[in-house]
Amino acid sequence: MTRLLAVLAALLPAAVAAQTPASPTECPHPFGLQDNMERVYQLQDAAGKPSGTIRQRVVSLGTEQNKKKTLTTSTVLLKHGVYDVKNRLQHQQDYTIRCRQDTTFTDGMALLDPTALRSFRDRLFAFTPVPIAWPNQPTVGTSLPGGGVTVQVSSTAVSIATVSALAQNRKVTGTETVTTPAGTFQCYKVEGEQLSSTVARADLVMRNAVRTVEYYSPEVGIVKAERYDKKGKLTEVQLLTSSGSGSAAESRSEAKQKTKVKKS
Repeated sequence: MTRLLAVLAALLPAAVAAQTPASPTECPHPFGLQDNMERVYQLQDAAGKPSGTIRQRVVSLGTEQNKKKTLTTSTVLLKHGVYDVKNRLQHQQDYTIRCRQDTTFTDGMALLDPTALRSFRDRLFAFTPVPIAWPNQPTVGTSLPGGGVTVQVSSTAVSIATVSALAQNRKVTGTETVTTPAGTFQCYKVEGEQLSSTVARADLVMRNAVRTVEYYSPEVGIVKAERYDKKGKLTEVQLLTSSGSGSAAESRSEAKQKTKVKKS
């Protein structure tokens, strides 16, 4: 009996270890993004007519650690390009997606409209981005933290304005199956508000708020996104149309652009 207890005691730690994840991070590939992968989104107007394209290509994968090396964060560097309906590049920028423990974070800089700073030529910009959290296992009914970016515009002598683009009042309101040209996905429905503002002084403030509805898959990321104006009218839809290696995704995307995509 004593010998049997000794054997069981020796086996117990091994059994516990086998049930414990060996990886130091629980999301080595945020949103399923792999090296050389490209994702293509079609932009549509309220009538479902194509109005442009977004292409996201994985530039590099990596990891980051805190100073004590107790927390590992997976990173994905994306090349993000926005094209008009004639496939002409309008804007391009690098964004970083991060994932640690049970949450993926998209780059707050992605909310900033590139035209928001055009009127401030030859000025100094100080960017303060706040990443936007997407839980890997959301719960319907819970609120999600806000994020985005604030830009302090100044000259060498004085502050000129504060420009911001923020996602706020975010809440997981349900689940839905969404079908796009890229496949069928089980999504969480996240409703919120996106606020864009330029504040030059207390009596000179420009603000614009839109309601957002985003269909989010923890395995893929944003599958579909809708924007509504202050009157509740749909103004734009962003729809995932292809996801795969760079060359394969590009060829599929070109074929899909010739077909009108119906809203799910």
